[in-house]
Amino acid sequence: MRLPASIPAPSISSFQLGNVTVHFYALIILLGITLALVIGGSRLKARGAEAGVVLDVALWAVPFGIVGGRLFHVFTHFGDYFGAGKDPKAILYIWEGGLAIYGALIFGIVGAVIGARFAGLRLGAFVDAIAPGLLLAQAIGRWGNYFNEELFGKPTDIQWLGLEIPTSNPAFPVGLPAGTLFQPTFLYEMLWDLLGVFLLLWLERKLNLRWGRLFALYLVYYSVGRFFIESIRIDVSDIFLGLRTNQWSAVIGVILGIAIYIRQTSRTAGNEPGVYLPGRAPAEQADKVEAVEADDEIYETADSAGDAVDSDKS
Repeated sequence: MRLPASIPAPSISSFQLGNVTVHFYALIILLGITLALVIGGSRLKARGAEAGVVLDVALWAVPFGIVGGRLFHVFTHFGDYFGAGKDPKAILYIWEGGLAIYGALIFGIVGAVIGARFAGLRLGAFVDAIAPGLLLAQAIGRWGNYFNEELFGKPTDIQWLGLEIPTSNPAFPVGLPAGTLFQPTFLYEMLWDLLGVFLLLWLERKLNLRWGRLFALYLVYYSVGRFFIESIRIDVSDIFLGLRTNQWSAVIGVILGIAIYIRQTSRTAGNEPGVYLPGRAPAEQADKVEAVEADDEIYETADSAGDAVDSDKS
């Protein structure tokens, strides 16, 4: 079988399941989230957490992340949804694409803070456990951009690396001839993210990264790659001081990641005591229950003895 001379445009982006249209973008995002939770849950369990506790946090983090990712995308692509001839209801059409990673991270962390507090988990332990799976989910998610034929890069003359985009695509640049090939930024970021998964796991073993420091390195690593990949994308974006909005987001991501790493390194020492907050581990809670029950038995015994004494006196 001969390999194609260039990367072909996908022939379909959805399929029908009865009366329901199933979009590949939505399926790919769900697959990424599922794998991130499976990997994160396995890593948490290996560190002493109960099986399934990752779902307790995910019930907060995932919805927050989806809403945040969408809001950030809409904010940075305001003209796509508001103005003459635009349909604001399209904000709700997430399956058509448009989930910004940095918005998902910001809101997702807010959800994780709430979920981790309810589950009794240390936030640093949770984000460290989820970081490699999160990067894998982002790698998988970029295939959603491929099937939606969106967020591609500048034209390229490298035939075997070029991405085919039909002129019927609204994002096809005006003035370029049909057959122009574009840089597959979805592929660049997918490969960058996959490499990052292995790098994070290696650094974790090499440096014993705990207390949120692995998550900090995740922020730095992803943001460095995103900064350069963003520079070759040609989708419409606001420009501030010569940089696209998401390039500024990447700069902030690098600074924030470095700051978190330095802060956690200076404020913590030694091994992390566990994934649970003090007194919140299931074993500790069980000990508390047993202690309370033992106290109740002592009081009941004392009361019974007191009643017996009173009975003898009467």
